[in-house]
Amino acid sequence: MTGRIFATLALGAALGIGVGAAHAQAPAKNDYAKPETWLCWPGKAGDACAIDLTATVVKADGSTSVETFKADPKAPIDCFYVYPTVSNDPGVVSDMTANAEELNVVKQQLARFGSKCRIYAPLYRQFTLTALRAMVSGTPIAGAADPAVRQVGYNDVVDAWNHYLATANKGRGVVLIGHSQGSGLLQRLIPAEIEGKPVQKQLVSALILGSNLGVEKGKDTGAFKSIPLCKSARQVGCAISYVTFRDTIPPPGNSRFGKAANPAMEAACVNPAALAGGVGELKAYLSNADNISNSAAATPEWVKGKPNPKTPFVTVPGLISGQCVSKDGFNYLEAKVNADPADPRTDVINGDVTGPGGVIAKDWGLHLIDANIAMGNLVEVVGEQAKAYAARK
Repeated sequence: MTGRIFATLALGAALGIGVGAAHAQAPAKNDYAKPETWLCWPGKAGDACAIDLTATVVKADGSTSVETFKADPKAPIDCFYVYPTVSNDPGVVSDMTANAEELNVVKQQLARFGSKCRIYAPLYRQFTLTALRAMVSGTPIAGAADPAVRQVGYNDVVDAWNHYLATANKGRGVVLIGHSQGSGLLQRLIPAEIEGKPVQKQLVSALILGSNLGVEKGKDTGAFKSIPLCKSARQVGCAISYVTFRDTIPPPGNSRFGKAANPAMEAACVNPAALAGGVGELKAYLSNADNISNSAAATPEWVKGKPNPKTPFVTVPGLISGQCVSKDGFNYLEAKVNADPADPRTDVINGDVTGPGGVIAKDWGLHLIDANIAMGNLVEVVGEQAKAYAARK
């Protein structure tokens, strides 16, 4: 999938594709009691999250070490994940078969949380990249405008959530995780199915990544009325949300990220590396092959003059820092590559959406790696929140 196609999916998420009103002739429900309807479910045969997450640590002097990963089958809390638009299936909505794109996105965005939580990730019939491309080109696929079709993905997520609660949760704390379209669906699920209900007491946190979560200006609540933004890793029942842009390429005026749809609100920005505010080190876990978009961008030479490692991930301590910035009406996580002539590591961090000829689409920022760029921070925060949740109980 090219960067241009990924920009199309981001456009679809920003415009609310897949979240239309209900229709009397809604498609039949999925049966989430069937194991094949889940990408990740603890103990499931073929669990997509039970994969190799070994990372090579590339230090500032160019030396390297290998960091192994092990999931915790006895983790004290759960994580429930809704993935972004990745499906290349034909038609308007995806089928319920996990293809390479669904498998890759849980590898990039989710599986590493397995060291802190048990992971549940349903397949759902999302509005496809195929349909989004056709819509943008002016030749929409028949049925793309049907409200019932555009509602089916949300209905699936609600059904999966309710099945998880009824059969697997058993009163445990849970972290909700989403990106892009997945975050958009969680922004509907949380007010409708969690806020004001008994299950809200079990919410450890909500990670609303790569999406504009609206909050009242100067406040920590808004679209979520009783779930504030996180200010500390020991705080539970709160939300973390941000969109990422390079410090060298801030959001232009036409950016759909960093600005809330409701003009009375602003887009939330919580820095996973410094929840209380300020600058922090972004502990990125970067793909050593394709990123979540399977883009054509070449994997960088991690250390000048040295062959690249063979591990699926690379982490580069101290190379990237981040802070939340409010500028020209946009709120976003500003990522800075700390280039140093004495540091033999690459200064190239892939993640830009690109159009024809490799031209960077500045209005999309680093949408491709919203999760990867702060994965280490997010996992650490979830671990601390799990401890705080246990202490509170």
